[in-house]
Amino acid sequence: MFHEKGANPLTLENKEELLAHLEKLLESLKFGSITLVVQDGKIVQIEKNEKVRLQSNKNR
Repeated sequence: MFHEKGANPLTLENKEELLAHLEKLLESLKFGSITLVVQDGKIVQIEKNEKVRLQSNKNR
């Protein structure tokens, strides 16, 4: 994995925690996206956006 000069690489414990969060989000997500927010070379936030599709009026 490539790291910018001055960026702190993830520790094994942090990687495992990040992967556990991502797995949980992916298992619960049917349609949508997951965004990782990076600040100073570190992941500081995970955002989950879920899409809910409604049936069109002609199918109701």
